Amino acid sequence: MIKTSAKTARILIDKINEVVKRPIKLMEVCGTHTNAISASGIRQSMPKKLQLLSGPGCPVCVTAQSDIDWVIGLARTDKAVIATFGDLMRVPGTESTLEKEKAQGANIRVVYSCLDSLKYAEDKKPAVFIGVGFETTAPTIAGTVIKAHANKIKNFYVAPFFKLIPPALRVIASNPGLKIDGFILPGHVSTIIGKRPYQFLVDQYRKPCAITGFEALDILQGIYLILKQLKDRKPEIAIQYERSVNQQGNLTAQKIIKAVFKTTHAEWRGLGVIKDSGLLFANKFARYDARAHFTIKVPKPKPTGCRCGDVLLGSIIPPQCGLFAKICTPSNPIGPCMVSSEGACAAYYKYER
Repeated sequence: MIKTSAKTARILIDKINEVVKRPIKLMEVCGTHTNAISASGIRQSMPKKLQLLSGPGCPVCVTAQSDIDWVIGLARTDKAVIATFGDLMRVPGTESTLEKEKAQGANIRVVYSCLDSLKYAEDKKPAVFIGVGFETTAPTIAGTVIKAHANKIKNFYVAPFFKLIPPALRVIASNPGLKIDGFILPGHVSTIIGKRPYQFLVDQYRKPCAITGFEALDILQGIYLILKQLKDRKPEIAIQYERSVNQQGNLTAQKIIKAVFKTTHAEWRGLGVIKDSGLLFANKFARYDARAHFTIKVPKPKPTGCRCGDVLLGSIIPPQCGLFAKICTPSNPIGPCMVSSEGACAAYYKYER
């Protein structure tokens, strides 16, 4: 099995080398892809003219600084039990982190799903789930809200910091300064939304793409599919991850998202405010919006020298940030890209220094 995989990998790498004749930049959109590329040594196996750049596919990393500060401010008020996924705990805010606030007595609980947070709403103090994630996370949170609504749970709220991937890709594809030649599209998100929402990348920007799985062979094949499109000058949205992704996506999940949320403008770290790139509660479920229920004063951000935003945009790689592996380390993260397991800086620090 191992020998077969190694042999297949070598064949794919040789094919990639055969078609790369000029400098090419490909962006892997998903943070899980970034981690897999670093961990498996794919980047070092590529021809020198082929550059793999990380994109805005780490949900914690793209969460705006003001949103992180809002959560920390809520924790300090002691007006609610805060439920969050663990990778948000160490993300630096302007003045603190959730981990530090918890150490000082704030009522913060790490949960594995939004559904877990409902049990904290059974007490008199409200429970607030921090809704950070992409299209993959949104259906489970929408389902939890539907359950809370059906069970008439009145002291449960969600802070809707969700992000949608296609609008962010439009910003990157339309930026002439980035010069991205093609996209390795996310497997998990595409399982939910399918292939069609990416079609504008081909129709408007002529960018070849491949929806790709997360094994090393998946990624190598996805890279080759994109390079072949570039060579033939026939861009398309190829589906390498056929075992999980189809044309239309998960229609049930899409229906749940549409029932609970509506699109709204959202601020992305590094990319700014992007039209229709976030999710807000539909009128029927508006009462569950924590931001409408709790008024929190957010501090003015302070410059740190962190270039996480540039990393998410693909304009630099982590070692090009002056703080990387010097001041900014996993034990002392200055920006979120060094915190999350899906962050490019964390992946480079662990595997590529």
